[in-house]
Amino acid sequence: MAHEILIVDDEPDIRMLIEGILEDEGYETRVAGNSDAAIGAFRARRPSLVILDVWLQGSKLDGLGILKVLHAEEPSVPVIMISGHGTIETAVAALQHGAYDFIEKPFQSDRLLVVVRRALEASRLAKENEELRLRAGQDAELFGNSPLIAAVRTQIERVAPTGSRVLITGGPGSGKEVAARMIHARSRRNDGPFVALNCAILAPGRFEEELFGLEGAADGTGRRTGVLERAHGGTLLLDEVADMPLETQGKIVRALQDQTFERLGGSTRVKVDVRVLATTNRDLQAEIMAGRFREDLYYRLAVVPLRVPGLRERRDDIPGLAALFLRRAAEMAGLPKRDLSADAVAALQAYDWPGNARELRNLMERVLIMLPANSVEPIRADMLPSTIGEGAPALLKFDASADVMSLPLREARDMFETQYLQAQLLRFGGNISRTAIFVGMERSALHRKLKQLGVTSEERGAG
Repeated sequence: MAHEILIVDDEPDIRMLIEGILEDEGYETRVAGNSDAAIGAFRARRPSLVILDVWLQGSKLDGLGILKVLHAEEPSVPVIMISGHGTIETAVAALQHGAYDFIEKPFQSDRLLVVVRRALEASRLAKENEELRLRAGQDAELFGNSPLIAAVRTQIERVAPTGSRVLITGGPGSGKEVAARMIHARSRRNDGPFVALNCAILAPGRFEEELFGLEGAADGTGRRTGVLERAHGGTLLLDEVADMPLETQGKIVRALQDQTFERLGGSTRVKVDVRVLATTNRDLQAEIMAGRFREDLYYRLAVVPLRVPGLRERRDDIPGLAALFLRRAAEMAGLPKRDLSADAVAALQAYDWPGNARELRNLMERVLIMLPANSVEPIRADMLPSTIGEGAPALLKFDASADVMSLPLREARDMFETQYLQAQLLRFGGNISRTAIFVGMERSALHRKLKQLGVTSEERGAG
């Protein structure tokens, strides 16, 4: 769908000239010669962009007055101001009131088209970012009350205001980017941009262009800013930095040290003020030994190391996370809210979650969508995929018709207690104290019971 541009100028020749330039490039146009017509056209149908003359003869409002009205009604629509009598004061006033850019008449058609393209692209990115923020919801925070995740939040609170570089490690889907966004939000740069470069999905030949940008022609055409420049005054996240090619690693080392770089094809060094954060799910020390990662880059990135624990290390956070993801999925899909039964929660806590919180979120969305929409009964363990229950204790797959019914009461009770306590120990990561609190026993009594049943420390795992 072609972008529609509203042209506001009191001179018919100028309107026709701009119309011709834009329509030759595939844009659709509308025109207005005064403030009433301009505001009416804007209200009738929101354009993608407005080109607005500052001086409008015989108009109730001049261009700056119209700009204030348009920006108040819809600040997301970019406005480019034009004038044949422009002054620095006028240009500054236009920008202060929300204009995207200011162009003096007479202007080159190429110059106008470059500014139009940039304004439309900036508007698109702003809308996408807003949509992502809405979809992300509470993912701007690491969720959970376990001691491990509480410790991570404490580390973030300490390191965020310092400005130091942070290397965030953890498994896929564990929340490394969420941690990075928390650091930015709590830093002194929180009013600046947060720009993320995903090194894992970028083609090797594109890295330097994405990082440093393109110089382009002398008049600015063809210039493309890289992520270092776009993150000026804010934070740049190098996501999964181990996937960065070695040659690019050498160039980013100097950029980090000097906070300067050259765009591709340029010779002028660009000065930036950027805080760099990095994430990885690999062992960078092993990558260094294998010759795949530069040691000097490692030490520049890992000023402060921060590890985000995997979901299997904080199983007691799983019930709250699962409930949160179910609630969000129901809201987004317009489906009834569903709860998890106790056996479903136990099965989720017994699973090892190689994909961490991201895998849990995707599973909750899938389960909710695949269940009958007219049912509001709790989600049971047998409604979960078979892979979730494969590693669960036998108790979660208990069959009342099995041989247990032929056992004497004491043996049947011992079998149940063994499986029950194995499930609870797994649920709490082998922590005896927390298991004892949950099952309602004294810690010493639980120790004796485990010894009696032959549940060894190897079965329980580390506390």
